[in-house]
Amino acid sequence: MRRLLIMAALALAPGGAVLAQQKQAPPPGGTPKDVKLPAKREFTLPNGMEVTLVPFGTVPKVNVSLAVRVGNVNEAPNEVWLADVMGDLMNEGTTSLTAAQIAELTAGMGGGIGIGVGPDQTTIGGSVLSERAADFVRLIADVAQHPRFPDSELPRIKAARVRQVAIARSQPQPLAQERLYQVLYGDHPLGRLYPSEEMLNGYTVGQVREFHARNFGAARAHLYVAGVYDAATVEKAIRDAFGGWAKGPAPVTNVPKPRSGRRVELIDRPSAVQSTLIVALPVPNASHADYTALAVTDALLGGAFGSRITANIREDKGYTYSPFSFITNHYGDSHWAEIADVTTNVTGASLKEIFGEIERLRKEPPPADELRGIQNNMAGLFTLQNASRGGVVGQLQFVDLYGLPDTYLTEYVKRVMAVSPAEVQRMMRTHLRPENMAIIVVGDKKVVEEQVKPYSTYVP
Repeated sequence: MRRLLIMAALALAPGGAVLAQQKQAPPPGGTPKDVKLPAKREFTLPNGMEVTLVPFGTVPKVNVSLAVRVGNVNEAPNEVWLADVMGDLMNEGTTSLTAAQIAELTAGMGGGIGIGVGPDQTTIGGSVLSERAADFVRLIADVAQHPRFPDSELPRIKAARVRQVAIARSQPQPLAQERLYQVLYGDHPLGRLYPSEEMLNGYTVGQVREFHARNFGAARAHLYVAGVYDAATVEKAIRDAFGGWAKGPAPVTNVPKPRSGRRVELIDRPSAVQSTLIVALPVPNASHADYTALAVTDALLGGAFGSRITANIREDKGYTYSPFSFITNHYGDSHWAEIADVTTNVTGASLKEIFGEIERLRKEPPPADELRGIQNNMAGLFTLQNASRGGVVGQLQFVDLYGLPDTYLTEYVKRVMAVSPAEVQRMMRTHLRPENMAIIVVGDKKVVEEQVKPYSTYVP
C-alpha cells in the first residue's frame, strides 16, 4: 500500500504527469528457437497397444492420457453422438468402482480423471501426483476396459444431451457450422454434426455396450505418460494393467472426400440483428508439405488478432467484434474457415471485404515485416504449447494421429520462420481459391438475401 501511495504522489508531483505518461519501448524480440522434445521411451505391448513415456519438468506431477482411435467417425447414420453417450456413461464408474469411488480415489491422488470424445479419438486421463502415477495408470486401464454402463444413469445423460443439441440449434454459429459440415462432407460421418432428439432418446445401454465392444481395443490405443515419475514402476504398471486387454479391431481409416465449389447457403433467422457468416473450403491436411505455410497464411489472413480480415472488418469498419479464421483437422482431412458475426445491414459489405482481403493477398505478397510479426507470434505460441506436461502430450497425440514424424515438432519453428512472402501468395493462389469457397449465412432472410445473392457465383 505504501508503495502505491508513493507512486501516486510521484504522478501528481510537478513533472509527475510527464513521468506517468512516458512510455518505454519494449525490448527487441529474440531469435525464435526450435522446440526440443525431451528424450522419450516408446514401446508396443504384445496386444498392439503403443506406449510413449516422456520425462518432463521438475514439478512432482505426471500427466497420463490414453488415446483410443474411436469417435464420431465410427458412428453409423443412426448412431450420431452414440460415441458421446458412451463417453458420458464411461464416467459413471467401472464394474469394480462407482463414479463416487473413482472421484474419491483421484482426489487422493492429487488430481482427477476426464473422458473426452472427439471425431477421431477418445481420450481418458488427467494429471496426478508423481508418487501415484502407477495407481493412476491402473485406474485408467480399468475405466477403458471395464466400464459399468449403468442403466440408471442413461435417462439423465440422454436428457442432458438433448438439451445440449436444443441449445446449439438455437444459436447461429452452431447452425452455420452444421450446414457447413453437411455441405463439405455430405453422407460421411463428419457431415452429421448433431443428432435428432428422437435418435438420442432411442439409445439403449445395449447399443452403448455394443459400440464400446466393437470399437475399443488395444490395437487402437496409445498411452502417453509425461512428467516426473519412476520409469520402472510406471512401465510395470502399464504392462500389468494393459497386457491382458484384447487386441480388438484395427483403427478405421474412414477418410472423407470433401466437396468444394462456390455456393451460398442461407438459413433464415427472422428479425435477427446479426448475421453469422462462414466462408470455407477444403485444404491440404496436416501431412501435406504445404501445411505449415498454409497455417502461416491463415494466421496472416484471418487467424491472428492482427490479421488482415480482423483489421479490416473489426478495427476499420466496425462490422463485427470477433472475426477469426482457422484450419480444422480430422484424420486425413482439413478445411479452412473464416467466421464472423456481423450487423445484419452490412452482411453483403462484410463478404465484400472478406473476399477483398483474399483477393489482395492472392495478387500481392505481404510485406516482409508484416509476415515476420505473424511468424514471431506463431513461434511464441508454439513454444508455450510445449511448455507443460499436457501440452507435450497433446502435441505427441497430434503427430501420432496424423502419422507425422517428430521433426514436425522439433523443426516447426524453423519451418514457420522460413515461409516467405512469395510462399504466402502461392498458398493463396493454390489452396485458398475463392471459386472453391462455400458461404454459409445465418440471418434475417428478408434483409440479407439480396445482399448475398451476388456471391452465389464466382466472378474473378
